[in-house]
Amino acid sequence: MDLHNLLEKTVVGLGYELVDTEFAARGLLRIFIDKQDKAGGIDVEDCATVSHQLSRLLEVENVDYDRLEVSSPGLDRPLKKARDFERFVGEEIRLTLRVPLSGQQRNYRGWLRGFVDGKVMLQVDGNEACELAVDLENIAKARLAPDFGGNRSGADNRRSGDES
Repeated sequence: MDLHNLLEKTVVGLGYELVDTEFAARGLLRIFIDKQDKAGGIDVEDCATVSHQLSRLLEVENVDYDRLEVSSPGLDRPLKKARDFERFVGEEIRLTLRVPLSGQQRNYRGWLRGFVDGKVMLQVDGNEACELAVDLENIAKARLAPDFGGNRSGADNRRSGDES
């Protein structure tokens, strides 16, 4: 049994997106969900709905866990799939690479410019001339980098319609 596929099929069937899963210490199974078209994001009722359904599924499938936790991915949402990078074009993100580019650095922060031919396009240092193309397979970790009211350079690069 492929637990991730089973969870994803169930969560998607309920109308949500499975963002991430993790097994933590002492049998804790964490599930992070999102719903793209929901104003205000995931709320307690959404988490309860998914938790209730997954609890029954995990029992039927005899999955060994002690506790289930369902929550939103948070403001610093992880980006894992190609569609995540397509959805959040214009947002500021943090990347950690598996292998440094040109033997240099592994960690970058910049503006997501697109996803083209399996590559994440990232504008760094607020400089349009400094754009990186990173293979999706080379990304160890990627997260949104929310701006909590600061005026970092590039703030005007957000997707149209977003307000800060």
